[in-house]
Amino acid sequence: MAPGAVASANLAGFSHLIHPDKKWYNNRRILALNGWIFLLLITASTNGYDGSMMNGLQSLTQWADYFGHPTGGKLGLLNAIQNIGALAAYPFAPYISDGIGRRPTVALGAAIMVIATVIQTAAQSVGMFIGARFLIGFGLTFAANAAPMLVTEVSYPTHRAPLTSAYNSLWYSGSIIAAWTTFGTFKINSTWAWRVPSAIQALPSVLQVLLVWFAPESPRWLISKGRDEEALKILAYYHADGNRDDPLVRFEFNEIKAAIEFDRNVAANIGWKALIQTPGNRKRMNIIIAIAFFSQWSGNGIASYYLNKVLTDIGIPNPTTQLLINGILQIWNLAWALLASSLVNKLGRRLMFLTSAVGMFVFFSCQTICFAVFSETGKNGAAYALIAFIFLFFAAYDIAFTPLIVTYTVEIMPFALRAKGLNVFNFTISVALIFNQYVNPIALDNIGWKYYIVYVVWIAFEFAFLYKFVVETKNLSLEETAALFDGEEATQELAHAHVEGGVVKEAIDEKSSSIHEVAGLTK
Repeated sequence: MAPGAVASANLAGFSHLIHPDKKWYNNRRILALNGWIFLLLITASTNGYDGSMMNGLQSLTQWADYFGHPTGGKLGLLNAIQNIGALAAYPFAPYISDGIGRRPTVALGAAIMVIATVIQTAAQSVGMFIGARFLIGFGLTFAANAAPMLVTEVSYPTHRAPLTSAYNSLWYSGSIIAAWTTFGTFKINSTWAWRVPSAIQALPSVLQVLLVWFAPESPRWLISKGRDEEALKILAYYHADGNRDDPLVRFEFNEIKAAIEFDRNVAANIGWKALIQTPGNRKRMNIIIAIAFFSQWSGNGIASYYLNKVLTDIGIPNPTTQLLINGILQIWNLAWALLASSLVNKLGRRLMFLTSAVGMFVFFSCQTICFAVFSETGKNGAAYALIAFIFLFFAAYDIAFTPLIVTYTVEIMPFALRAKGLNVFNFTISVALIFNQYVNPIALDNIGWKYYIVYVVWIAFEFAFLYKFVVETKNLSLEETAALFDGEEATQELAHAHVEGGVVKEAIDEKSSSIHEVAGLTK
């Protein structure tokens, strides 16, 4: 693959079919659709809440006293057990999502998480607490597999990338609520100081269990099951005010059918082996696995899960101060992540990934220097500078690695393999997290600031990888993005579907030549 492979803007086959006066804020049905999508987006909030809550609980003496002041491996297990639970569900999640549908799978995952948070809140021992967190991870896997796919498969075309990017960005909304909840309860002089935050974790899942049944199912999933009439009805209702003959609806419907038919007839093998069976799929998996590791192995895991330990090591042991810094950091992260989400279609994926990697390298290097100076001299100025660079590092991280990693994963996978590809992505993140959550506290205890050097070198490698392999997918439909990886035959299938649908005839030749050109670049 050539460095800087970029998709031509001419590939945006739907762009001229979008009515210029149809905005998200002046169309009742698009507003309703985005409301249902928001219900799906809060799946990420549940995940973010968990990470921030565990960070906050470590600063609560009530929690530490109750569970025997866990440190080292035991503390690592308390953090990592949620991801171990996620690992246990990965073999089943894609089959459930593809088998019973996206909506029921979200409901199943949410129901498991509600039960788990009840157990966590009522925990009477560290074993009960660990078991509950295992179940939270188990349920989250089902919801996190289906929710982002449903978001990207049902969204209005021009809203797809920003909304899918907002999915992972809203991790911080849960993180903010958890951070400030633990800040607000730490003065409660009983175990309710940590039981209240544990109970609140169930709220997003309760909403999903009750309301997700009213949200639309994925038109792509419906077509894959032969339920074309239902799919067309959903596309028409939400994307064209009920007009089945709208050019955009016909374009989407015919393109989806063609892509699914291509997957079914030409790329018929949709088992796990298919993920690495073709050159296009191997390119996809190469990128997906890499960005999943990068999202957790960029040094962000230190502040995300062990901020209190870092602050203690630089002379800021006060729990109130630690909780306050954690709460402000989550608000900062959410602001940057949502800003980046809104710019995805303007800036493009490639530029955002590269900018993020450069910023992380610079600011994590600065953190390393400040930590080293404080460790050697004890100067308060170095400690305060380290905190500032933590904030700047996360601003850089949030440019791409919060909003884009899920978006890029679901959009480069063809429908037939999307659930499995997203499952591999989530599995890779869990493996990376488990490693981080065990290794980070042990490494910080033993080698202190020198551990930061490992991440500095790793982030430099990340930039080189991203520069070489990330392909631009800005302003493409899901099916057109898949064609970038699958070559000329997939392109011809889409072109044929557009002609059959009676739309964008004048763009076919231009579209085909553009996709062929990009496909050649990415080989």
